[in-house]
Amino acid sequence: MANENKIVADREILIEAHRNGAVATFFAFFRLSGPGWLQAAVTLGGGSLASALYLGVLSGTSMLWLQLVAIIAGVIMLSAIAYVTLSTGKRPYQAINEYINPVLGVGWIVATVLANMIWIMPQFSLCFDAINSNFADNSLSENQSAKYGISIALFMLAGSLVFLSSKKGRLIRLFDLFLKLVIGVIIVCFVAVVVILFQKNEITWATILSGLVPDLSQWSNPSEQIRRLIESLSEEKQKLWTDTIVARQREVMISTAATAVGLNMTFLLPYSLLARGWDKPFSGLARFDLVTGMAIPFVLVTSCIVIASAYSFHGKTDEALLSGDSKVVKTSMFFKEAAPIIRDYILKQDQQFESSLVAIKALEAEIKVLRDKLDKNWFDKELAAELGKKSVELDSETNDVVSRIAPELSDEEKILATVLVKPNANQLAKSLQPFLGDKNANLVFGAGALAMGFSTIIILMMINGYAIREMVGKPDSQILFMIGACAAGIVGICYPLFWGGVSKTWLIVMASVFGAMLLPIAYIAFFCMMNNSNLMGDNKPKGIWLIIWNVLMAFGIVVALAAAVSAILIRLESEQGMFVLGAAVTFVILAIFGFSAKFRTSADESP
Repeated sequence: MANENKIVADREILIEAHRNGAVATFFAFFRLSGPGWLQAAVTLGGGSLASALYLGVLSGTSMLWLQLVAIIAGVIMLSAIAYVTLSTGKRPYQAINEYINPVLGVGWIVATVLANMIWIMPQFSLCFDAINSNFADNSLSENQSAKYGISIALFMLAGSLVFLSSKKGRLIRLFDLFLKLVIGVIIVCFVAVVVILFQKNEITWATILSGLVPDLSQWSNPSEQIRRLIESLSEEKQKLWTDTIVARQREVMISTAATAVGLNMTFLLPYSLLARGWDKPFSGLARFDLVTGMAIPFVLVTSCIVIASAYSFHGKTDEALLSGDSKVVKTSMFFKEAAPIIRDYILKQDQQFESSLVAIKALEAEIKVLRDKLDKNWFDKELAAELGKKSVELDSETNDVVSRIAPELSDEEKILATVLVKPNANQLAKSLQPFLGDKNANLVFGAGALAMGFSTIIILMMINGYAIREMVGKPDSQILFMIGACAAGIVGICYPLFWGGVSKTWLIVMASVFGAMLLPIAYIAFFCMMNNSNLMGDNKPKGIWLIIWNVLMAFGIVVALAAAVSAILIRLESEQGMFVLGAAVTFVILAIFGFSAKFRTSADESP
């Protein structure tokens, strides 16, 4: 009863605000907003941070348009999902199974749980790294107890906030306020960096604005600055570097588009709306919430990260790596990640170093044999231990050889190797210390990264709670909600066990493939729901509004399909290619059977 009274009161606030004009409506919308901020909290996580950082390295500011297009497509589809949910009042999982295709419904919810369980692990890792690197002087790096201790503390705090989110009235308002403050911290941290760069005339508006203009040629060409570096090399080397960098550029374009709106976000939105008791009169508020609570923070934060990363890393490397002294080269902050890249490059290109690479080639051959055996016997711990030992030997040998050879490579080649290094927030903070100061840089990036990781942990736990109780068929059970939420959090605590080596590779493949494959399928399901007269009834858009909705949703589906197909094709070239192909074909076949069964049922029920 109290919740019903609260919903009635919220409706009255909206009606009164509409009477008093646009300004009053804006403040009423902001006061009642919440679900959009949940979306911001999950999309501004470790995936968005990593993608934005690397986008700046590869393309400078020339691909700022990519995040804008991706989030526009996402807002369109999420707005459609909100409209369908608020107009019908039905739980989407139930509606998809009943009106569209049960295979899509089951695949949607299972893939959501899978994504939650897998992607929560790197968020715990991100939080630990932010604390260790920026507030503990890297003193906790090898301390396993500290990793688990910090993770347990984060889990307990996140669990308390998730419990708070399941309550009504003032408690949910308190949760919303906390989440808005966390998103505010993220925005302030990264916007402040760009403001300082502007003040010091290190970047210009012309550069930023030009990057907002879409350029599809970037799918097959490096950025202008990288292209100039490549053109200084021999023709054979030019082809090698161009092919390698373009391939990597495509990967990051796909990941950037995919992290704007993920599969589990399509699950979170409708269930967070229903949990608050919203219905059709709240549709305008839901759209406002998505734009102001999700899209604007996402564009602001990711654009600022791209700009800062582009300034620090695009077409550059540090002085240590450019040194002619092998001992100094090893002190470069990029050396650890660049060494394997340089090794692979010289293995393919420079025969003059043949004698230096004999040991590396032998170790690589041994590792390949061990990896093939482990793929077939993944449970063999002794085999896994031997593979780990050989990998450490390879890294050590690589570092020694590369540190000796690197001084003989041209500056352009070393910079191009750096282009292929995926930086982290700690390296970005270090590169900006001359402008921000050592302590300020650590504080800004440490707080920003910690807030991004922690807010995503909270929301992934929430989504898992919604999904588990929906799978069990008890959508109002608070106990099942907390069990599902805690299950995701416990998996996240265990990231030191799973988020590394062969297991990490397979987990990433599973999550990215199913997520990429099912996102457009989820979009198509809601497209079908929007056009289903039996489901929508009198709420189905008519005339010009139906055309507008369908055109906008088709745009979102095309963007998602392009990202999905590209992601799957890239994975086909990996060692896990047959797994990817098998999963894709199997699900498509099951979905076709699901549609055919639904059509037969509909035909039998028709008079």
